[in-house]
Amino acid sequence: MAEKDQNYLLGTHDEEIARLGLQHRVWRPRVLDAWRRAGITEGSTVVDAGAGPGWASVDLAEIVGATGRVHALERSERFLAYLNAVAAQRGLDNVSTHNLDLVLDALPVANADAFWVRWVLAFVSDPRAVLAKLASTLRPGGVAVIHEYLDYGTWAFAPAQPMQEAFRDFVTADWRASGGEPEIGRFLPAMLPEAGFRIKELRPIVDVVPPTNFVWQWPASFAKTYPEHLVQTGKRDRAWADQVIAEYEAAEKNPNAMMVTPMVLEVIAERV
Repeated sequence: MAEKDQNYLLGTHDEEIARLGLQHRVWRPRVLDAWRRAGITEGSTVVDAGAGPGWASVDLAEIVGATGRVHALERSERFLAYLNAVAAQRGLDNVSTHNLDLVLDALPVANADAFWVRWVLAFVSDPRAVLAKLASTLRPGGVAVIHEYLDYGTWAFAPAQPMQEAFRDFVTADWRASGGEPEIGRFLPAMLPEAGFRIKELRPIVDVVPPTNFVWQWPASFAKTYPEHLVQTGKRDRAWADQVIAEYEAAEKNPNAMMVTPMVLEVIAERV
């Protein structure tokens, strides 16, 4: 496995590709609506920054059509190989993949109509530098469409789940200790104008759902896999991880349980 792939917290294996696919399916209706409101359409050139295995890239490629182009920027070679295979299978020859690091490398795109970024700025070591680079990929008047966490602390349960709250708080602290900022959305209204953008729309997104709602599966896919990572890296012990997973699974079996999801900020901004 390439070094860049090894740096992914949950890896780039088949199970993680499937988890990211589930996550994208949960968010897909809102993503499509945001792209529509931002003006992404037939013939658009769009940058998918931090594309992962390309679930969004494929949707974008189908929207922009044969006269448009999608540039998928991603540091994982394995993710890009998966995207290339899916694009070929679907006959999408309007996807260009670029193996690069958003922080360290130059971005080989200019005069694009839009860029899309989701849960990437929260993980990079220098989000301001990444925003400046992404701005340079756009033509004047080009748009940025961004989904990033605004308030991770809204992730909660009724009835209360003490181990889930402990898990949430540990993840947040560990995230910051690793150099990321889980609530990067709080800073975007100031950072975007600094990068040359005029903000057009700001929308908070949070749901309250029972276990039967499809949205439940988005945090569930993380809560059932990330504790294992914490054990493997020696950050938590097996007993703690098993408690987190068992409590989550018990909540799923409770027809009266409700979950409040982590709050996400949706931003649509125009390059000045």
